[in-house]
Amino acid sequence: MRPRPVPCAQRPSSSTMSLAFCGDENNSAAYNVDKGVLNNGCFVDALNVVPHVFLLFITFPILFIGWGSQSSKVHIHHSTWLHFPGHNLRWILTFILLFVLVCEIAEGIVSDGVSESRHLHLYMPAGMAFLAAITSVVYYHNIETSNFPKLLIALLFYWTLAFITKTIKFVKFCDNGVGFSQLRFCLTGLLVILYGMLLAVEINVIRVRRYVFFKTPKEVKPPEDLQDLGVRFLQPFVNLLSKGTYWWMNTFIKTAHKKPIDLKAIGKLPIAMRALTNYIRLNEAFEAQKNKRSPYPQGSKSIWCALCCAFGRPLVLSSTFRILADLLGFAGPLCISGIVHHVGKGNNTIRPQIKILGVFFISSQEFLANAYVLAVLLFFALLLQRTILQASYYVAIETGINLRGAIQTKIYNKIMQLSTSNMSMGEMTAGQICNLVAIDTNQLMWFFFLCPNLWAMPVQIIVGVLLLYYLLGISALIGAVVIIVLAPVQYFVATKLSQAQRSTLEYSNERLKKTNEMLRGIKLLKLYAWEHIFHSSVEETRQKEMTSLKAFALYTSVSIFMNAAIPIAAVLITFVVHAHLTGNADFSPSVAFASLSLFHILVTPLFLLSSVVRSTVKALVSVQKLSEFLSSEEIGEEHDKCSESRNADNHSKYQVVPLRVVNRKRPAREDWNNYSSHMRRPVNITEGDDFCVKITNGFFTWTPEGSAALSNIDIRIPQGQLTMIVGQVGCGKSSLLLATLGEMQKTSGNVFWNSSIPDSETGEDVSPEKETAVDMEVRKRGSVAYASQKPWLLNATVEENITFESPFNKQRYKAVIDACSLQPDIDILPHGDQTQIGERGINLSGGQRQRISVARALYQQTNVVFLDDPFSALDIHLSDHLMQEGILKMLREDKRTIILVTHKLQYLPHADWIIAMKDGTIQREGTLKDIQKSESELFEHWKTLMNRQDQELEKETIIERKTVLERKNLRRTRYSREALLKDDEEDEEEITESDDDDDNLSSVLHQRAKMPWRACGKYLSSAGILLLPLLILSQFLKHTVMVAIDYWLAKWTSDVISAKSDLEQKNCSVCQEFNHSRYSRMFSILCCLGIILCLVTSIAVEWTGLKVAKKLHYCLLNKIILAPMRFFETTPLGSILNRFSADCNTIDQHIPATLECLSRSTLLCVSALAVISYVTPMFLIALLPLAIICYFIQKYFRVASRDLQQLDDSTQLPLLCHFSETMEGLTTIRAFRYEGRFRQKLLEYTDSNNIASLFLTAANRWLEVRMEYIGACVVLIAAVTSITNSLYNQLSSGLVGLGLTYALMVSNYLNWMVRNLADMEIQLGAVKRINGLLKTEAENYEGLLSPSQIPQNWPDRGEIQIQNLSVRYDSNLKPVLKHVSAHISPGQKIGICGRTGSGKSSFSLAFFRMVDTFEGRIIIDGIDIAKLPLQTLRSRLSIILQDPILFSGTIRFNLDPEKKCTDSMLWEALEIAQLKHVVKALPGGLDAIVTEGGENFSQGQRQLFCLARAFVRKTSIFIMDEATASIDMATENILQKVVMTAFADRTVVTIAAKFNRGVTPLSSMEIVHAYLRHRVHTILNADLVIVMKRGVILEYDKPEVLLEQEESVFASFVQADK
Repeated sequence: MRPRPVPCAQRPSSSTMSLAFCGDENNSAAYNVDKGVLNNGCFVDALNVVPHVFLLFITFPILFIGWGSQSSKVHIHHSTWLHFPGHNLRWILTFILLFVLVCEIAEGIVSDGVSESRHLHLYMPAGMAFLAAITSVVYYHNIETSNFPKLLIALLFYWTLAFITKTIKFVKFCDNGVGFSQLRFCLTGLLVILYGMLLAVEINVIRVRRYVFFKTPKEVKPPEDLQDLGVRFLQPFVNLLSKGTYWWMNTFIKTAHKKPIDLKAIGKLPIAMRALTNYIRLNEAFEAQKNKRSPYPQGSKSIWCALCCAFGRPLVLSSTFRILADLLGFAGPLCISGIVHHVGKGNNTIRPQIKILGVFFISSQEFLANAYVLAVLLFFALLLQRTILQASYYVAIETGINLRGAIQTKIYNKIMQLSTSNMSMGEMTAGQICNLVAIDTNQLMWFFFLCPNLWAMPVQIIVGVLLLYYLLGISALIGAVVIIVLAPVQYFVATKLSQAQRSTLEYSNERLKKTNEMLRGIKLLKLYAWEHIFHSSVEETRQKEMTSLKAFALYTSVSIFMNAAIPIAAVLITFVVHAHLTGNADFSPSVAFASLSLFHILVTPLFLLSSVVRSTVKALVSVQKLSEFLSSEEIGEEHDKCSESRNADNHSKYQVVPLRVVNRKRPAREDWNNYSSHMRRPVNITEGDDFCVKITNGFFTWTPEGSAALSNIDIRIPQGQLTMIVGQVGCGKSSLLLATLGEMQKTSGNVFWNSSIPDSETGEDVSPEKETAVDMEVRKRGSVAYASQKPWLLNATVEENITFESPFNKQRYKAVIDACSLQPDIDILPHGDQTQIGERGINLSGGQRQRISVARALYQQTNVVFLDDPFSALDIHLSDHLMQEGILKMLREDKRTIILVTHKLQYLPHADWIIAMKDGTIQREGTLKDIQKSESELFEHWKTLMNRQDQELEKETIIERKTVLERKNLRRTRYSREALLKDDEEDEEEITESDDDDDNLSSVLHQRAKMPWRACGKYLSSAGILLLPLLILSQFLKHTVMVAIDYWLAKWTSDVISAKSDLEQKNCSVCQEFNHSRYSRMFSILCCLGIILCLVTSIAVEWTGLKVAKKLHYCLLNKIILAPMRFFETTPLGSILNRFSADCNTIDQHIPATLECLSRSTLLCVSALAVISYVTPMFLIALLPLAIICYFIQKYFRVASRDLQQLDDSTQLPLLCHFSETMEGLTTIRAFRYEGRFRQKLLEYTDSNNIASLFLTAANRWLEVRMEYIGACVVLIAAVTSITNSLYNQLSSGLVGLGLTYALMVSNYLNWMVRNLADMEIQLGAVKRINGLLKTEAENYEGLLSPSQIPQNWPDRGEIQIQNLSVRYDSNLKPVLKHVSAHISPGQKIGICGRTGSGKSSFSLAFFRMVDTFEGRIIIDGIDIAKLPLQTLRSRLSIILQDPILFSGTIRFNLDPEKKCTDSMLWEALEIAQLKHVVKALPGGLDAIVTEGGENFSQGQRQLFCLARAFVRKTSIFIMDEATASIDMATENILQKVVMTAFADRTVVTIAAKFNRGVTPLSSMEIVHAYLRHRVHTILNADLVIVMKRGVILEYDKPEVLLEQEESVFASFVQADK
């Protein structure tokens, strides 16, 4: 098919033209060979086809037969895959070659268009060369991936032949006088250079690798990463084309559509990107800085220098890319200007005069004067610009991520060396360090993302302004000044925005605190009918937050408005000034639309400016913080030396080869005997060298300047024996342990460790002969198993906490569990010892935390064990068992050195050595006998204390025997009934879900790919009937006006052009000049309307956001606070709080901005496509395939993006937890010498977070590159169709300009549309989740009786009739009370007892209708409680729960939130509760502050406040639900008397011996017998006793009657109490 001729003035009809390789003019010089064959142009061109044909013939069979069949099998992970030398250079040269060949084809077609015959030889060889170049690079790629270098010989021949033939052509051109003024000569010269360079690259590959002609090729191993199949992030390893277009991501994104992405799917990080590699690089830079300026090596300046030194190079690359891309961006406006200009002139090519070798030659000016050529050049410029821009983004983000990983590792290493006093003295709080890790490292990462803008923006602005000046003259500067002057305003708005965000955050935190308290105390609120009080309190804070949000919304809308309005204002001023003031100015469409595009380009950097400046300021502050942290006090030098000497091999491994530490060779699961076989000879204390630790003349302090906390310390800890340290509270026992471990600052003296103890890790004996001189001087310690006073647990399973990275040994593990009496606790955990312990052991009791911490120390195989007060949270039986089985049997019999700090003096007889301390010094040291002889007073003091404790022990042992069986049973049933039921329900749900999953996998995946339209509808409908239409209408109107502005500009400029051409035709010099005023007036009106609509839309969006946020939060709070108690028992508190925190925040701040951006980019794309289709309807044909491609790209991207976003968020949490865990357990980690292992863990967490971030970045780039390419295609198609339309259908040049300007916009906004769609989808998840909670059914608060039917003082007598009552927790659960009937007379005191799960609590809750009563009824003072409104019922009864709940606020608020009582009534209640003196002593008395959860009062005091709160209510029915559990015996006895006297006339129901759901699932054993001993007697004074079992009443009579019946259950309870 012959190419379309370019319209030309003199041209014979196309029917006379025929097609021939050399043209068929009669006198054609093409066939003339008089001067020799090589002087014939056509022959030389034919000769040039030969190499290309050769390559195509040779390679096609190999490509299609050889590799075509197995191309899918040659996976990039092939272990032989590697790049040949000059790999990137070859790709770059090939791309340049392809571009030059396209130009050659175009030049051939254009120059041929002016002759009267078709000369195929002008462009066919170039076409063949284009195909051959593509084939060569595909062929090369296949050789490289399948590592078959012998086939390179084909390419070697091809480049040689192509080079020779092109050189011949070039030489012949020179001979015939063709010079640089002819474009073809320049192109041929370029091709000679390119083929020559490609030949050189090929020869170099063969020479360096000794391929093809050499017998033994050089063996090259592929990158280490590619040998590891776990590495899936291939960006660093793929070829240049795949790097630039992210082609390697295709398979990943397709897979993501089939199954969700998890950490396994994204694999490991390549070595060069791992945190360790980057940390080493950063550390080297730090060291280099230290050497330069020694005095203050950690200042901000040196940190900046180190960061630039370590990560500067990729930033320079990114900035270079960015500047290149920005410069290429100006090709758009310039090409538009050229195209519109040439179209206006009919695209006439000046007929060239030069005809050499029988064909015409054209110059570059003539070549660029063709509109089609400019369209193709614009297309290539766009492709290149978008690719380079995305590469710039990618490099900057990758550098930022690497930098973040390195800094986090640097911070972690610093934490490992931090002085303990820094943490304890509050110089550096854990919160500050967490902020440093979570916020400041991210600030630096963001700064590095935006950094290239700092250098690129000035270049872009200067070039833009110069081009505008070139096009429009002085009026351009006025427009530019408008933009630049408004930039500071932008910055001001941005700072105001961040201030508003900060204040919003403060109110948001306050609201969350209140919500959290409300949810934690929800049971109490419901029982006391106080929901409305707390609801209004939360709402009040929300109102403040909304005020702050309004300011935030206002500044956001101003910012959005300015972004949209500034370019309109600039264009308006510029064009009006240009038309009116510059008289005879050129105001053609080419100038107008090029200027319009330039303004759009100019505005971008100025908007970015505020973000970049803010980011820079934040980065400077972050580096300042980092500098302060890195220069903070470190632990003593000794610690560092010893970690080097002991763990030298460990440390170096950690430094150099990261993987070795993970695959640490551990002993196999050894048996118990191997552990106990480390028996060493018994130690005699008198022997000189047989000490484990010796401190001489030691003075220790916490801070270098502080006074000595320990002074004159001279001790010797005997090796292999049990040493006990005793003394009063605060005498320095724990400090002594820490000083021994090197955690304190040593001001003088020495600490010696005996290093002849075999090292438990390696089993080697580090004997004195092997020691170096330094070691001899002050011997260093090995690993010490240390259990701190405040137990420290990992956020891991129980088993992992006990084994603590040591090899698992089943027998030893069981022995340790038994010694610490943990088995009963483990039995009632949901998943046994595989249960995950929450952060800081939140789901365990204090006693359990203590015992797990001790179990860890017992399990370790270290020779030295430090136990810091391990019995503090344990009762006497647990302590005794631990002492006998754990310390004496497991440790001492194994000849381990044990140092035990304790207050339990009854264990002193077991000690081999005792250290008594007083006021930070050693009072006495020796055996018990020594102390008995020398310090008889001290010994007698101990003896009296020991006797007291022993009597306790004897008394409790009797009860222990009786209750041991009961305890076991109770333990088993202790885990709450509902929790178990809930677990079962969840399991069932999971099972049904997994069954469904197998069947409906496709439907699940379909769901993942679907947009949450329903949530979107819910969001928009919440805006209300007024706002929604305003929002939609304003958006449509705004974009209509925008199009109208540009359309009017097209009409205006076209009319200017046609008026000018009319004048030229009339050739009148006196004719009236063109009148701009009508056009400029209309243009001004439209622009002003556009500006107003920009303001309206931005305000409408933000206003909508505010209204929806307010409505959704209000509805959510209402629903939650009125939900039944069952809802809170089955829904995790964290999940409800998340709705109020993260989800509300998303709705408050993120959705409105995303919605605005999404609607703007979508409508811009739609209006642009509409304009182009209007200008050239032909465009619609091409639009369909592009739209289909676009649809599939966004569909696949959205799914992958959502998964990666979630993965990025979820991998951040473990990383931050690891930091806070490490800070809390720093002393333990250092004592165990586990720094290396924890560092390794950190590296794993950092890497998994970084790989998720990198994949997310790569996915975003993948999308953007594809969308930009589709945009470039839109531009090309729009350009070609509009040029054709203009030339053949007389389309005005103004409309061509309009179409092209809009086509350029499509390429900018397409990817924004998809990105915002993906963000919107993630954010609408918040609406969806809140919507889910809004479906919760509320409790039925309405009653059958109206307020007037209920007596004012009901219940005044307190008579209770229970008739055949059956209750359950939920309609689908079994009943917990079955057919219970009882009658309680007014003023009676009732005691209810029974075992766990007997239904006692349910009994008390039934009075408040907190449980589902499905049969029977309760009548109080003649009224059936089922008929009462809930609020009335609950407000007329009183209950005290076992768990004391206090709220933050004042004491007055806690006692009487309804503000109904006088001060005297409150003081009376406090006096009854034995609290008057406590409150009197507080500043403010009744208005004294109560902190969150009442943390500033003891557990017992909190319980007493709860009693006072119940007394204040003065109701005639009073229920005490095991209310005295936290109170000591004496106080409780007083209370019992008070209850009997103060409530003599009231009905009191007391529940005793209750093991209910409210208690922590695990609790130490002492509670059981404590309850049995202390609590049953509380109901001996009752009028009636009810004994319950499994939901039915077992016994119901007076206590004395039941006691007389020997077989009664009640009697057996009381028996156990004696």
